[in-house]
This record gives sequence, C-alpha cells and structure tokens, in this order.
Amino acid sequence: MSRAIASPRTRARRRSPQRGGGAGRIIWRIVKTLVVLGVFGILLFVGIVAGIVASYSRNLPDINRMADYQPSRSTRVYARNGMLLANLYRENRTWVTIDKIPVGVRDAFIATEDAHFYQHHGVDFAGIARAALADYRHEQLQGASTITQQLARGLFLSNEVSYSRKIQEALLAMEIERYYTKDDILERYLNLIYFGSGAYGIEAAAHTYFGTDVGHLTLAQTAMLAGLPAAPSDYSPYVSLDRAKERQQHVLDRMVDAGFITQARADAAADAPLHLIGERPTGLQSYRYPYFTTYVTHQIEQQFGTQVTLEGGLQVYTTLDPAMQDIAQDAVTWGIGRAKAEGIGAHQGALVAIRPSTGEILAMVGGATPFSLTNQFNRAWQSRRQPGSSFKAYVYTAEIDAGHPPTTIVEDTPVSYPMGDGTRWAPMDDDFRYMGAITLRTALAQSRNVAAVKLAQELGIDRVIEYAHRMGVTAPLDPTLAVALGASGVSPLDQAAGYATLANQGVHIRPTSVRLVRDSLGSPVMDNTYPEQTEVVSAGVAYIMTSMLESVIKEGTGYPNADIGRPAAGKTGTTSSFRDAWFVGYTPDLVAAVWIGNDHYERMNESYGGNIPARIWARFMKRALAKTKPHGFVMPVGEVVKARLCGSGRDDYFLVGTDQHTCGTVADTPGSRTTTRSGGAAVPLAPLPVVHAAPRTPPSLAPMTPPPDAVGDGQTYQRLDAEPTAPP
Repeated sequence: MSRAIASPRTRARRRSPQRGGGAGRIIWRIVKTLVVLGVFGILLFVGIVAGIVASYSRNLPDINRMADYQPSRSTRVYARNGMLLANLYRENRTWVTIDKIPVGVRDAFIATEDAHFYQHHGVDFAGIARAALADYRHEQLQGASTITQQLARGLFLSNEVSYSRKIQEALLAMEIERYYTKDDILERYLNLIYFGSGAYGIEAAAHTYFGTDVGHLTLAQTAMLAGLPAAPSDYSPYVSLDRAKERQQHVLDRMVDAGFITQARADAAADAPLHLIGERPTGLQSYRYPYFTTYVTHQIEQQFGTQVTLEGGLQVYTTLDPAMQDIAQDAVTWGIGRAKAEGIGAHQGALVAIRPSTGEILAMVGGATPFSLTNQFNRAWQSRRQPGSSFKAYVYTAEIDAGHPPTTIVEDTPVSYPMGDGTRWAPMDDDFRYMGAITLRTALAQSRNVAAVKLAQELGIDRVIEYAHRMGVTAPLDPTLAVALGASGVSPLDQAAGYATLANQGVHIRPTSVRLVRDSLGSPVMDNTYPEQTEVVSAGVAYIMTSMLESVIKEGTGYPNADIGRPAAGKTGTTSSFRDAWFVGYTPDLVAAVWIGNDHYERMNESYGGNIPARIWARFMKRALAKTKPHGFVMPVGEVVKARLCGSGRDDYFLVGTDQHTCGTVADTPGSRTTTRSGGAAVPLAPLPVVHAAPRTPPSLAPMTPPPDAVGDGQTYQRLDAEPTAPP
C-alpha cells in the first residue's frame, strides 16, 4: 500500500485560512464576553439600584401625611378698625391658595428654581446632567433639585448633605408627582419656603419686605422675593441691597430666558423702585399698643392654648379703638406729668375704658411710660391696688338694694370695733371730723368713711363682698370691715367692670377684649356679638346709685375736676397712706377707671382721687366722647319715682314700694322724720339671672343658688369657716 505525501506548499495553502478563521473567532469570543459582561454589569447595576431603591423605599415617609399636613401659621390680631396689632407665631406664615398668587409670581419662582417644572415628573434628569457639567467646567453653579424635590425635603426630610438624603428626596418627589397636581405642589412650596427676616411663605414675605399682599406685588418686588429662598441670609435686601439687586437681575434674566417676560420689561423692573418698608422689630417689640395687645394675647392663650395661638393661624378681631387708645395714653402721660410738676410724687398710672352696653374694652393703658422689654408690667389688669373709697359704690349698691332710699339717715359719729389682739379699730375720715346724722346721698358724695363702715357692718361684710364680685370684681377680697374702705387690692379693670354694671342698668357683662376669632379656614370659633349678661341688681337700683354718684361729681369729692359738662357719675378713691389714688366714673356710653401711684408702694404727697385721677378721667372722657351727643341716664319707668323733698326743695329718687318723702309729709333735714338706718338681718341675695342676648336686652332667669355660708362671684364660691376677722 502506498500513501501520498502532501507537498509543503499544499499544506501551507490549507493552513492559512485556518489561521484567519481562528483570529475572528477569538475576536468574536472577546466581543461576546464583553457583551455578556456588559449586560451582566448593567443587570448588576440595575439590581443594585433596584435594591437601593427598594431599601430606601421601605423607609420613605408616608406621603399621605402631606394631605393632612398643617404647617405652622401665624395668628393675626386686629383692632376694631382693621389695624394690624400683632403677628403671633413660631413661624411667621400666612397661607394663601394658589388662585390668590398671581401668575407672574409663580413664573418668577419657576424660572429661577425649576424651569422645567411642568415637564418633568419630580426629578429633572437633564437638569442634573447640566448641573454636573457646569460643576465640572467650574461654571456658575446650577441647582439640580426641582421644586417638587425641595418640597419633599421641606416636608419630610432634613437639610443633611448626603447621597442617601438625595436618593430619598428624588424618590419622594416622584411619588408626590403621582398623587398631586402641579398647582397643589406649587401652592405648598410657595407657602412653606423661608424668605429671611422671620418670613415663611410668599404672603408673609410680601408683608415683611414691602408691606403689601402677594396680589399687589410689582415685577421688581416679585423678582426680589424669588431670589431669596436660595440664600436668604445673603440675598436679603436688609442684609445687602447690592447683593439683593444682583440676585434680582438673575431672576429677571431667567424669566426672559424662559419666555415669561420680555427684555424690555426686565430692564424696566430692574430700574423700578422697590419701596422696601425696612426691617421691623419682632416679638413684643413689634406690637402696636402693646399694653392692650399683650392682654389680648394672654386671653387668647387662656382660651385656645399656646400652640393654637402661635401656630393655628387664627384671625383675632379685638375691641380696641385706636383713636381712643391714643387719647387714653395721652391723658395718663399728661396726668403723671402734672403730678410730677405739682410735687405729688406719682410716677405711674393706668386707665381702662369699657363700653358698658357690650363689655368691650375700648382702651387700656398699663403705664405712664412706654411699654418695652424692661417695662412690660400692665398695671391696668396685672396690678391689684387698694381702691380706697371708690370701693364704696358696692357698699351703697347693697344698701339701696336692701330697700333703703338715698334719704335714709346714717350716723357719722365715732365708732370702734374690737380687733383680735385686744385693741379696737376706729375708722376716721381724713378731716378728723364727724358730720352727725346725714343722708346716704350726702355720705357717699362726701365719701364719709365712718358711714360706709357702719353700713357694711349692718349689711354684713360677706354681703358687700358678694355684691362686689357679682358686679365685676374678680380679685379675692378679705372679709373684714376695712374692705368697705377699699382695703383689699383690685385692678383698674375690675373697677371699670364693676361700675359698668351700674352704667348698664344693673346688668353685668364680663369685660372682653375680643369681638370675633376665626380659625385658619375662616370659620368663627369665638363670637362675642351677644355676650353673656347677668342681672345683678334691678335697673331701678342702678339708676338710684347712678344719681347718687352724679352727686359726687356735682357737689362732692369729684367736684369740680371730674365735671365734664355732660351727665356723668363717678367716685373718688384715696388710701389713707396716699399710696393709691383713683377716680372711676361713667356716662351712659362709656366707663373709665383711673389709678395713679408708684410701683414700689412709695407714698405720694397728699394725692387725692379728686385731684390728678379726676383730672385724667375728665381729660380722657371729654375727648373720647367729643363726637357723642350728650344725653342723660334713662330712668326706668315703673321701677323708680321722682319726688320733691321738703326742707331743701330738691328732688330725689325712690324705688317703687319704698318710703317717699314729699312735701307735706316729711322733710329731708337731719333729725326729721326721714327714714333712719337700722340694723337687722339682711334678706339673702336672689339667684343671678343669666342670658346670652343682644346688649341691653332684659335677661331671662337661670336659677343659681349660692351656698348661704360662702362668698363668690356668682360662678365659684369660697366657704367661710370663721367669722370675719378684725380690720388690719
């Protein structure tokens, strides 16, 4: 057998294609390997990303909370004429709906913060790429976070700079975009962002920088505000106007680039005036009429709590009359100035004015010196000072209500009472004289101390205290005879409230500083249009007391300084140590209580209530009532009769059913047949009728029976465990 042997050339020809095909296969294998590795890498990357997304998604906050989210909103307090008195807040924010925000304002923020806001779905990946490229090229830094991402961060996340936070932010933004419209997102964003100077949200920012609503912003002002959120501490016009103008120009340029405005409008806005109102104090220093406003905030916090007051976005409409408040402050400051000039030695004063028919506090002055961080004490309601003889109004009201007319004789003669230490207390008047037998009208007009103490002793001091509390005094009162002379401290607000009951025909309305409160949605949550009214004494008793207090001004201790040229009633008050001096008085339309003294109880130099306090009261009342036509107090028909007295020939007033002393029967001179005051058991006080009704509407009955051995204010009572102690 023979075998053919291939020649070397033949073998060479056969191998050459084999070598070429092997190289292709190797390249192909490499390509396939790379493709497989690439796909594997992509899948691995996608898996890692999916794992990260899944991991972070499990820990994401629930965006359903966004629907229920209630941001902190500032509470606004207004005077009765609409003047803004105060913003109360932890974050100064006033929420406005998207339809109240002009399109031009929205465009400015979209152009500056997120030009593709209406195109993306929460994350602007093209924007992220542009920001990364700009950062690589060291060009002007561009923001990569969309408006939705910024909202997600503000609502659910912190400002921590980390990849994990950015991932959560992006995931939340995409989730938010699934469930909320662009307008919903933009509304929340514009109401939540911080603009500097304590302003949160576009509405608060508009007021903080320009003193206007967002709906009245100019393009120049809008561009200024749109540039602030990026860095409020750098771009605020209150920090650097030059940097603020540069930032404003940047916003205008972005608006031109986005096609929202023309270059001509941008140039005009850049040159337009801003009308900045200037940075204003915050907190207490920003309050208008702070003596009154701090009282209102205290009342609101008592009613709604601190959190709702500072975060609930309430709208509080107060009773304050700014014009009357200015008059009151001027009167107190003037009076203390006169006291210093005349050497009386009084350095502080207070005044409270109330409309008796509604209980509205129209003015409240808590000091002669301006309210400040170092002078916040409000003497109008926080201070309790001895009212002196101005307290006698409650003693005489109880006496008249017991059925004794103004012509009743009381003996102004020496008397003394045993004290607990074995000594005796003998009340005296400042003139150290006694007038003998005098009528109740004369005793009150001349402010005779002995007569008041005798009446209180015969009535029962607990009964007098009960009348004071029912008429409006809220301070606790010591059950001693000295309280008849004003030995227990009360506030000017208490005294104004008590006398307002007489001015309002015997019906007590608790003083209020608030007319209406609305919540953040505009629904009323407190409405004092029809305040609670309590009939303390009859209209007849109130009228007779008023006529007796008119005598104080016409011929008593209030004459002539308290004479204001129109029907008015009032009472002076002076403490024996000259540490307090008062005048409390009223017309049918207005009640005012005035106090002067010193914070540390230093003695004044013979400061009588009929002097500086009466002059302050008269100065205030004349100006406050300048536009009110003078008119007298209305005599209640069927309850009071008017009779001519023999001897003096003067008229006096009597409750129907009590003794009337007319000519031909009795005279009104001491020692005549006029009724003489005698002791005896007092008839228990009737329950107080209470009603919610319009002012001056006769109340309906609501039974209320106080314990017979307790004193109180008609709602709460304090049981007396022992007999009244001796006067201090």
